[in-house]
Amino acid sequence: MSIYDFDVMGQKDEVISLAQYRGKVILIINSATACGFTPQYDELQDMYEKFGEENLAILDFPCNQFGNQAQGTDQEIVSFCDSKYGITFPIFSKIEVNGENAAPLYKYLVKQKDFKGFDIDHPITPMLESMLSRINPDFKNEPDIKWNFTKFLIDRDGNVIDRFEPTDDINLIVEKVKELI
Repeated sequence: MSIYDFDVMGQKDEVISLAQYRGKVILIINSATACGFTPQYDELQDMYEKFGEENLAILDFPCNQFGNQAQGTDQEIVSFCDSKYGITFPIFSKIEVNGENAAPLYKYLVKQKDFKGFDIDHPITPMLESMLSRINPDFKNEPDIKWNFTKFLIDRDGNVIDRFEPTDDINLIVEKVKELI
């Protein structure tokens, strides 16, 4: 099984096969429009503009599971991302990334790459760890998605190469993307 075996829902309720991204480097994110990490859209759009023509695809999956921060319809989310951040990469239909209703794509992704921890130097890390440990004291040992803007990097052959938490520096992700392009 690979990333190319999955179908996802587009903005207009159309089924989209990830096989159409075969041969591209892919960065898959779960996002939210009202999150403290939402400004990462600027950096992601910059990366897409810089490497999109070199076969980088960024695939955005809004998710409302973390702090109820992706409210609104799919169209409202797309409109927000367009007007506020000028997003030109695909934004898919809202999904769940954890639990029994998690999208099959995300069930696959977390099996491929475990949670490695948050960047200890990021100022939000202590707050995230405190909040998550109250919900689940063993959160560090489970592979599930911890928060909005978790990212998975896929190589041109459909292999999940790396997982980045929302606290990871965008420059680290850019360097990994450069290695694969």
